Amino acid sequence: MSGIQGQRFPEQPFSDSSSCQDSLDNQSLEDFWSEVKHIKESRGSEADESSDVKTPDDGDLEVDWLRDTGLSTLINDNSHDDASLVLLSTLTRTQSAAVQRRVDNYTLSLRVKNKQPVRDVRDIFTGPKFSSLDSEPDDKHGSIIDSLQQKQHLLTGEEKGEACSDEHEIPSPTQCNLSKEEIVLFHVSYSEQAQIFRDDLWRKKMSRKKNNDGDLPQYRIHRNKLGTTRMEDLSELDMKKVRTLALIELTALFDVLDMEVKRQKTTKVKVQENKLFGVPLAQLIENDQKIAPCTKVPLFLKQLLCCLEDNGLETEGILRISGSLARIKNLQQELESNFYQNNFDWKKVQQNDGAGLLKMFIREMPYPLLTTEYVAAFATVRNFTDQIQMIHALNLLVVILPDVYQATLKLLLEFLRKVIEKEQKNKMNLWNVSTIIAPNLFMHKGITNKMPEGNEKQQAEQAANVVRMLIHYQDLLWTVPCFLVAQVRKLNEHSRKHDKRIKNLLKKIHADKHERQLSEHQCNKAIKIQAPRLLKGNMDIQLDPDTTTRDLVQQFRKKLDCSNWTVANTALTNRSNNSTDGSEFCLYEVGGNIGERCLDPDTRMWDLFKVNPQAEWVIRPCVTLANKS
Repeated sequence: MSGIQGQRFPEQPFSDSSSCQDSLDNQSLEDFWSEVKHIKESRGSEADESSDVKTPDDGDLEVDWLRDTGLSTLINDNSHDDASLVLLSTLTRTQSAAVQRRVDNYTLSLRVKNKQPVRDVRDIFTGPKFSSLDSEPDDKHGSIIDSLQQKQHLLTGEEKGEACSDEHEIPSPTQCNLSKEEIVLFHVSYSEQAQIFRDDLWRKKMSRKKNNDGDLPQYRIHRNKLGTTRMEDLSELDMKKVRTLALIELTALFDVLDMEVKRQKTTKVKVQENKLFGVPLAQLIENDQKIAPCTKVPLFLKQLLCCLEDNGLETEGILRISGSLARIKNLQQELESNFYQNNFDWKKVQQNDGAGLLKMFIREMPYPLLTTEYVAAFATVRNFTDQIQMIHALNLLVVILPDVYQATLKLLLEFLRKVIEKEQKNKMNLWNVSTIIAPNLFMHKGITNKMPEGNEKQQAEQAANVVRMLIHYQDLLWTVPCFLVAQVRKLNEHSRKHDKRIKNLLKKIHADKHERQLSEHQCNKAIKIQAPRLLKGNMDIQLDPDTTTRDLVQQFRKKLDCSNWTVANTALTNRSNNSTDGSEFCLYEVGGNIGERCLDPDTRMWDLFKVNPQAEWVIRPCVTLANKS
């Protein structure tokens, strides 16, 4: 994101995020500032020189943003880059406005520097290539906003009905707010929802249900027939596209809400000559992968959390009561020397000392766990006055995080939830845990202090509230919004159409075959399911509107048990994907307009087949993120 100086919009009515402000009691407030004091004391006179962080000027910010979103060609001489034009063709109205704003800001920064301005963005978006890619007819105004003005959401007409097909009629954001407060919408662009709320006069008469006791409500995602997509369900290539789109969407959301966030850049890091503490996360995991090739989180952190889970979850005041600083320093030195020699005895670690090691590990990372680029955006979420918009923003921020940061944050939050589940024993509720962890996440020695401004109580409440929501809504936050999945599908379709080599090859070799098979399948709604290394041959399945992924996996298991089917691999081991039926197998959607996607057991196959008729359907033993890490 970049710095935005925008028009001030009327304040939105406060919702649950503001109603929680009275729930931070004096004890939690005291704990918060005790933790801040403890962090400062633990650093002593240590200089904050581990990283050189700077905020670029506005022009550089826009260049970095356009580069990270793959749209840097909009400000150079190559206006006919197909990849950029394909990406632009998939954007919503608010996303397009965010792109245009970045280009306009860059042009303005050049004028301020007395440099030759680049071409006007309207000239770029009026090119025939862009017009031909867009699914809507282009008009005479030329601006990307004008050309996409009619696109209230991602897709229109039949495309929207298929890509965002829901079990019931899709409610509007305002309808959902009135009748189904527990539902959070993941199928409509978040920035579009925010725009609707901002512009709708009816919104002024509405406020979300307030909880005077400070408890966070339970939300569920509006059910989608195409199934829920977790971040580990998509291929790496598709997740890369999701992150690009999520950055554009996050910027659009902040623009609509008139929030200003400037991404910081870390130009150098003074890495300590350690093996565990103070080592960049990516480097630490790269070293650990020589021991455990599939790990995505630090082996030390996994073992530390296992130690705390085995012995510390029921310890009263865990995380809050500090261990001995001298003992913690000695443990740190011993771990540095003996951990990779498999010669460290975890049994001698006292619970509060172990909790101190955990907080020290987080603080000593050269880059913040929330990343140098986005820790300011995480901190800014505290200023949102609408709780669902906070969830939306946090969801996008989690999606954007690099894999290793995303996986490590998830492991930490899962542990913190386990601590809270033992509240009756350890006396640590959600607020208590959040107030202790918040300073460790937002007070990082390598960056400017990201603690909120204001009086002490406001600082503590606002910082802790962001962490509180990360912990409480972590299941929602690790979900890929289905509107982003739909955009990836559209992006893949356009990319295929405009790759001439693939287009010509398909036209010459596969056109007739695909048309014949597609026609047959569309009439019969029949699919072939492959199970390589499991069964020899394919399963022919006749679909009906109620067929789910779970049904197909159950049919496969029955076929697997039948004597007239030959098992290709008898050495299968049971794995679990935590689905409701306990199945050890997963159905994957492969190819067509998606790279690869592991399907939710409740996915309606009839509807998914209509959206991606050229996909292959493959059953494999399930491998979850937990298995991989």
